[in-house]
Amino acid sequence: MKRDIQRYTANERSNHWAVALLFILSALSGMALFHPALFWLSHLFGGGPWTRILHPFIGVAMSVLFALMAWRFAGRNRIHPRDRQWLSRWRDVVAKRDDELPPVGKYNAGQKLLFWVLLASLAVLLLTGIVIWREYFSGAFAVGLIRFASLLHAFAAFVLVTSIIVHIYAAIWVKDSVGAMLHGKVSQAWARKHHSLWHDEEMRKKER
Repeated sequence: MKRDIQRYTANERSNHWAVALLFILSALSGMALFHPALFWLSHLFGGGPWTRILHPFIGVAMSVLFALMAWRFAGRNRIHPRDRQWLSRWRDVVAKRDDELPPVGKYNAGQKLLFWVLLASLAVLLLTGIVIWREYFSGAFAVGLIRFASLLHAFAAFVLVTSIIVHIYAAIWVKDSVGAMLHGKVSQAWARKHHSLWHDEEMRKKER
């Protein structure tokens, strides 16, 4: 264990899993309201009226917690020239030819792009959600704007759900990625293989 590297703190992991839980609740309640064929999901929340009441509050809570997480991780997710090079080698990424890829920091270019897509999607969901939140705000907006916001809200939700599916698949695809978010630490060998620049950075810290 002494040879392991801290990848995520307890606060970062708690923040991540809280957002994940709220995402599941938001997605299920949102799908229940999206189409009559999925309305049976509303039973998970106590029926249709309670689903309508709870969904926007869950969405706001998720957005706030994700904003806190984004504030923690934004610095590490800036796009650098080497990230464009990494993306250009996507065939090597898919084939798991890690030796052919440029060195990577704490997050690779794919993770960074996913981060910004999630951030943009949640921002759109929050803003459009406020416009269509009939209980408190809909009277402040024109009917045409509410209808457009409803469509945009559904599209952003589709992008968000699709992105989360990609996120889950990638976490399972790269062995021990899920363990890093569960336990907070990774082996030096894992860090050196998948995130060599970050590994070297952490090793220099230990030498000080």
